[in-house]
Amino acid sequence: MEEDETDFSEEEEQPQLDSMSLRMTAANALIRRRRTIKPADLDVKPVENLHLATILENANWAPTHGKTEPWRFFVFSGAGRQRLADFMQSLYKKIIPEDEQRPDKIEKLGTVPLLAPVVIAIGMKRQEIEKIPEIEELEAVACAVQNMHLTASALGMAGFWSSPPIVYSDEMREWIGLKDPRDKCLGLFYLGWPREDLEWPEGSRGDIVDKVTFINE
Repeated sequence: MEEDETDFSEEEEQPQLDSMSLRMTAANALIRRRRTIKPADLDVKPVENLHLATILENANWAPTHGKTEPWRFFVFSGAGRQRLADFMQSLYKKIIPEDEQRPDKIEKLGTVPLLAPVVIAIGMKRQEIEKIPEIEELEAVACAVQNMHLTASALGMAGFWSSPPIVYSDEMREWIGLKDPRDKCLGLFYLGWPREDLEWPEGSRGDIVDKVTFINE
């Protein structure tokens, strides 16, 4: 063999990543890929029950102080989405003064729920004895929603946590099935598959250095 020829007879040994590096690479990719994808960019493809069950079960594993597990989910699919849309339109007309109502918002409330195959109303069930501060119950529900969103992203699906002002009303809370005035509706989570022609949005964040303070002494 000439000196300048490359010998491919033996493959070069590739460095092996340790298990922690592999786990971190997967976690980083999943967390940083997650995006808010609005219902208008979702496909009509249905969400399989197995996928939905996985998303909800992972939500159920969110951290919870005192193990109160305050998250409650009300899943609208099929014709249930039309019931949701009709109620939201009627609720808007009921609680928003007539001179402040906007026809475009009324139309949006009636059409957007039909764009996603699944819409999940997010609820917070208050602890009966109120030992755990309410803010911590709200934080637990937010963690559960993040679990849902990350699981959806891992499956290749898309999600959008929406909170139009009317969802915080007592009427909305009662309608979804939370009867205790201390309970809360915290919004709607739209779930589905992104359109095939959708270009996944680029994400950006400000420098973490501007958001962290170290106290060493």
